Amino acid sequence: MTSHLFKEKNTEQIMKKQNHSKQPSAFYVGLDIGGTKCAVVLGDDDFNIYEKVFFETKVERGPTIILNEFKQHIHQLFEKYDREKLVKIGISCGGPLDSKLGLIKSPPNLPGWDDIPIVEILEKEFGIAVAIQNDANACALAEWMMGAGVGTENMIFLTFGTGMGAGLILNGKIYSGTNDLGGEVGHLRLADDGPIGFGKAGSFEGFCSGGGIAKLAKSTVEHKLKNKIVVGFCPTVEDVDAITAKAVFTAALQGDQVALEIVKISAEYLGKALAILIDTLNPECIVIGSIYARNEALLKPLVYEVLKKEAIPEALEVCRILPAKLGDKIGDYAALGVAMQ
Repeated sequence: MTSHLFKEKNTEQIMKKQNHSKQPSAFYVGLDIGGTKCAVVLGDDDFNIYEKVFFETKVERGPTIILNEFKQHIHQLFEKYDREKLVKIGISCGGPLDSKLGLIKSPPNLPGWDDIPIVEILEKEFGIAVAIQNDANACALAEWMMGAGVGTENMIFLTFGTGMGAGLILNGKIYSGTNDLGGEVGHLRLADDGPIGFGKAGSFEGFCSGGGIAKLAKSTVEHKLKNKIVVGFCPTVEDVDAITAKAVFTAALQGDQVALEIVKISAEYLGKALAILIDTLNPECIVIGSIYARNEALLKPLVYEVLKKEAIPEALEVCRILPAKLGDKIGDYAALGVAMQ
């Protein structure tokens, strides 16, 4: 993939332009809908990005105004790019949604977006095919098409960020499930008790997400401090509420024993969950983003220690555990991947 040079403007909406000498012979438009920011990306089937527009979501404006802003930005792109060369529009949005009917169904980060027929709205506006996937599936497509999962037929993508979600590529296709709940692995209960994630104590998300690790750390540290055990990265009870997953991993990398204990607990449950996925779906690779990607050196040996005990040896032998390759740029490519699928 070619390198991209972007020129950024410091305005409410930010346009990033690639310095291409020629226009694409065909292009796709991707829409990334988030609770804080939204983006419109124009790119070709080699994932060369020609234009990218950011704007603040401002969810209080409601879906109609936000969708009108998306339409406005796309129409502005047609002032520069021949709309006859637009192949398809792809949308990446947090769930719940219905990818078959093209509905956004009340995502928690988008209040008021209740059964919004976004695919129908955009198809009528632009006269072109539109597809939508939840953000985990969209990121899975991006990592599969141009990231760590290139060349595989069966791949699992795990978000391991604020929450724990999954996108499944099975037999060379995205698998969404019967009603777009395929891949909700964060809901798996791994222990009878533990930090709450996905509304369930002891869940995969509870042990393996930014929020879950912070909860685990707070309860662990508070217990130790009350028992007069010194915690280097959190010396007083008053500091407990400020603990984050990032602080835990930073302290662990510096050798803090309590932080290492917390990381080991998270890694143990990550390994157990990965063993379930490996034994059930027999993937070629599991690509893990965010927290794992940033802390692979610390987590990988701990995870493999568990996998060697828990997973079917023949299934583990053919499965690679890889950090996500696209990093912070994954959002740039996710919606384009939906358009290209």
